[in-house]
Amino acid sequence: MKIKEVIVVEGKDDTAKIKQAVEADTIETNGSAIDQGTIERIRHAREKRGIIIFTDPDAPGERIRTIVAQEVPGCKHAFLTKDQARSRYDKGIGIEHASLKDIRAALEAVYELKEWEEPVITKHDLMTYGLLAGPGASRRREKLGERLNIGKTNGKQLLKRLSMFQISKDEFEAAMKALVQEENDE
Repeated sequence: MKIKEVIVVEGKDDTAKIKQAVEADTIETNGSAIDQGTIERIRHAREKRGIIIFTDPDAPGERIRTIVAQEVPGCKHAFLTKDQARSRYDKGIGIEHASLKDIRAALEAVYELKEWEEPVITKHDLMTYGLLAGPGASRRREKLGERLNIGKTNGKQLLKRLSMFQISKDEFEAAMKALVQEENDE
């Protein structure tokens, strides 16, 4: 599988793992210490080939994703869940620990952020499905993020991410119905 876009990753171990999974070029941010030169390289690559931001599913990875997305609008996004990125041997979480299959699947399911539109899904919808408050809200948001491939979010981020990735109300409701059914089966 060959990827046209340049993939933004955190470090050299991520680059090595991605190159095992697919044929692609990467730009490494060297962790959260993203300097202006790296931002300029990312901006140039986006103009020439496009960018996919593929950072670890942890707080530093989300911070890097946010910085790059704000500084270089128009990037695509790929996500892994924490379980997919968890090392079997230690407590580390990162793309370098993911299976080649999961990396390929994440890169096949990239999202492109669209121009901001009026949200289709409302805060009321999130409250109705118990995603903002109450017992299990955090776990439901995490499961929803996995199901929709938009990453883990807190309550504040969820509505914005659903809107940014233009998740339709039908997609949202289908995912929530499946999650409710899954909970009932447990």
